Amino acid sequence: MPRQAIAGIDGSPESRAAAFWAAHEAARRGLSLRLLHVWQPWTPAFANAPMGDAVVLPEGPDNDELRAERMLDDVYERVRDAHPGTDVVAEQIPGRPVDILRSASDEAEVLVLGSRALGTLAGFLTGSVSMAVLAHARRPVTLVRQGPPIEESCPACADDAVRDGGGSRDVVLGLDLSRPCDELIEYAVGAAAARQGALRVVHTWSPPPIYGYDPAAVDRRHVEALGAEERNVLEEMMSPWRAKFPSVPMELGCVVDRPAERLVEAAEGAALLVVGRRIRGGLLHIGPVTHGVLHHARVPVAVVPHR
Repeated sequence: MPRQAIAGIDGSPESRAAAFWAAHEAARRGLSLRLLHVWQPWTPAFANAPMGDAVVLPEGPDNDELRAERMLDDVYERVRDAHPGTDVVAEQIPGRPVDILRSASDEAEVLVLGSRALGTLAGFLTGSVSMAVLAHARRPVTLVRQGPPIEESCPACADDAVRDGGGSRDVVLGLDLSRPCDELIEYAVGAAAARQGALRVVHTWSPPPIYGYDPAAVDRRHVEALGAEERNVLEEMMSPWRAKFPSVPMELGCVVDRPAERLVEAAEGAALLVVGRRIRGGLLHIGPVTHGVLHHARVPVAVVPHR
């Protein structure tokens, strides 16, 4: 199977940001890049739906396909010009976006999708496709928010932090010590190594129910003792990875708090936040922590499926 990154393109500013993020990721990792647009055949029911800044053409299936081709060609040319050393191809496939993107994810090192902030109907619709793809993908999927236009703001810049829209090259990994997995850790360490940045591992935990649900009401000595135990487990878990990747600085943190909130806070200004999703048969399940991170993080979020 060829090593490639795939970016899902729909003409939105978010998907364009995803295309350029995917292009730079492909350049870092020595991957080819496939720009994939999935369009549904024209139907009268959707003919009058607003399409943002898209060029308005007369209604009809022929013009619908032409509009899609023009949009994809424009993104392809911009990405190719910004990354002349990367093998870039563009493809347009008719069908249901969730089905096509989910299938495409099996062929990619990473599938990259645009992600809008919640609060609008358009954002909800975009989120429903992304969430459905995430829930079934068996390869990593990264969601990218709209940021500064990379190809215009820094066309020749080699600084990963600028291109990622963050303040550093660091990668933040959310790790659950009760369900460790090599696939998740390996992806995060590899992402940090590719960026020549540090890996910041964040593990959040809660005292056992016997201590109650309010950490502030628990004897501080008990919390400190439990925290030291959690820290030791985390150190042991990451020790082989420190040896395997000696060039990647690793910062480990254990905190008593709500996982999603602390991960979003820790990732502020980072280049990438990496979280996991357990594969549970055919169930449409992402998990509350990953779900919360996807809705509130402002940096790109990579979701790595694992058993």
